[in-house]
Amino acid sequence: MYVMTKWVNEYMDSVKCQALLLAIQYGSLTAAGKELGYTQSGMTRMIRSLEKEIGFPLLVRNKQGVRPSANGLQMVPVFQEVVRASQKAADLGAAIQGVLAGVLNIGSYYSVAAAWLPAILRHFQTQYPKVEIHLLEGTNQELAQWINEKAVDCCLAAKPGGDVAYDWIPLKDDELVVWLPPDHPWTAEKEIPVEWLNGAPFVIPLPDHDTDIDRFLAAKQVQPDIRFTTTDPYTAYCMVEEGLGISINNRLTTEKWTGRVELRPLAPAQSISLGLAVPDIQEMSPAASKFVAQVWQIVNGKTEK
Repeated sequence: MYVMTKWVNEYMDSVKCQALLLAIQYGSLTAAGKELGYTQSGMTRMIRSLEKEIGFPLLVRNKQGVRPSANGLQMVPVFQEVVRASQKAADLGAAIQGVLAGVLNIGSYYSVAAAWLPAILRHFQTQYPKVEIHLLEGTNQELAQWINEKAVDCCLAAKPGGDVAYDWIPLKDDELVVWLPPDHPWTAEKEIPVEWLNGAPFVIPLPDHDTDIDRFLAAKQVQPDIRFTTTDPYTAYCMVEEGLGISINNRLTTEKWTGRVELRPLAPAQSISLGLAVPDIQEMSPAASKFVAQVWQIVNGKTEK
């Protein structure tokens, strides 16, 4: 442990580590350099310098771009820790001086990003203009991965399942509803029995991605007739509007959508828990702590949006 700590302290440059991590993320030195404000040649020099310090290649370069070498892949968690430690030091230094600053990486479920985040971010930026915010939208699977990797400070999402270590702050239970074409016979019903979904023509967004729909169908052992799949919930909504099938989703998803799709609750009623997932609430940066507190206040009506 002493050898590794000494090596990190003497040789690790957080900017070089960040450059390498972004190059791996984008698969391109040019794209990574654009985000960091460096030219491709500048990125190349930093990566080569880091490789020289470490003693082995970290990237494999080809015509398609770059990817991590086998040894480089093993080093990724170390580089991530160096970047986090550097940012934590900068955040704490700013907080000591009485200025809330730093970088905030927020993961978000698609529906939450559209319905809640614009007002939340506007309010937060008004109060803390020196905090730079990076928003990552993703599926439940992607959000769980980002939490495990500590790539985000917090996630606004449905409660993660599976093997994910996190602290959970519940915000709201959101109802699952059935999406129906405007002329569908079920529109005459006030609610749709769960068992009716068996064999019904169905449009499903992001199948097999641990979505709320996947979880619901598995938990209730419902087997609709899946006619269409898509990667975008709004596309699924439009397909339902055109009569290509029915679907289900949480009510928040359609809160700001305008269309002719009819929504009906399920019987018995079904809901999902929406909230904030934090990798470790004891290790949150000052900016993340303020953001989490403000989200709770806004969602629970304690602060004007």
